[in-house]
Amino acid sequence: MRPVTTLLSKELRCYFVSPIVYVIAAVFLGLVGLLSYWAVVNASGQALRMMQVSNTYAQINLNDLVFRPMFFSMNLVLMFVLPLLTMRTFAEERKLRTFELLLTSPIGINEIVSAKFLSVLAIYLILLIFTGLIPLVLSAYVSFNWDPIWTGFLALLLQGAFMLAIGVLASAMTENQIIAAFLSFGIILLIWLLGLFATVLGDSALGHLFSYLSFTEHYERLVRGLVSVKDIVYYLSGMAFMWFAAHQVIDAHRWK
Repeated sequence: MRPVTTLLSKELRCYFVSPIVYVIAAVFLGLVGLLSYWAVVNASGQALRMMQVSNTYAQINLNDLVFRPMFFSMNLVLMFVLPLLTMRTFAEERKLRTFELLLTSPIGINEIVSAKFLSVLAIYLILLIFTGLIPLVLSAYVSFNWDPIWTGFLALLLQGAFMLAIGVLASAMTENQIIAAFLSFGIILLIWLLGLFATVLGDSALGHLFSYLSFTEHYERLVRGLVSVKDIVYYLSGMAFMWFAAHQVIDAHRWK
């Protein structure tokens, strides 16, 4: 673990001295804050309309009206933001010609890929902690069930980690950061579209296969508060596959 922690600390230092991380964080938190504000305004409007109709205090379900739409909106934001966070992981090393130096160092490929992935995952976890302030602030004014909130953040953690693993793989495949970002977004979009193809194919073997391969169904179940081993295994196996693919890409580059 020593090589991983050493490389991980180096990666985090590089990220936090770069302005791109702060720009990405500002964009992500700004969009999430704006979408959450709209969800709260919409919930308030519905409560007022219910009060006008019944002339009594209206009990509204914040989980359905605020947090669930917020989690679904954050998923869309992640599709655009996370490829920007991962685009430099390996692409910048190739561009600066430090990639060969990294490969010839005593650090193995396993440690290199793990450290790169853990560095972007650590930054993403920090962003998630900041988004956790939204339900914390709302809890001071109204009571709601916290269980779907925890499963929603679990869904965001697993979904984001899967997307980050895809981004690390995309960055390992090119030395151009912009190409890496577009490639990562393309793979994420393709996996998302598999869910739409599954809907079109209906109750067929191929439809069930596409439905399982797409993260849409797994994410929706977690956001609705349904924690299933099948969904957890899906995300963990997806991350493991992307990690293995990135390892193979880097290993192939070593022998060129």
